[in-house]
Amino acid sequence: MILYTITINIDSEREAEFVEWMKYEYLPRVMQTGLFFEKRFFRLLQEDNGDGVNFSAQFFAESMEELEFYQQRYSGVIGEALKEKFGSQYVSFRSVLESVD
Repeated sequence: MILYTITINIDSEREAEFVEWMKYEYLPRVMQTGLFFEKRFFRLLQEDNGDGVNFSAQFFAESMEELEFYQQRYSGVIGEALKEKFGSQYVSFRSVLESVD
């Protein structure tokens, strides 16, 4: 199993709008690709002494091939929607993890 995580720091003034948009636009759009079997969305509780609020969007895939296909075919287009909506008011990074149990 592969876990694809997107960690996003959003300007605190846009937090409520961001959560709403993620829940009803971004997350469903990623899941509609059919390449992930589960999603999770978290707000990080630990503060990093920086500005903004941190969130983690997590997507579970059966294989690395499915994730790579998502990245090649959909990631750019779906990521662009995030840029268009929130511009310079967020930063993000991605992680890929493999289950070892």
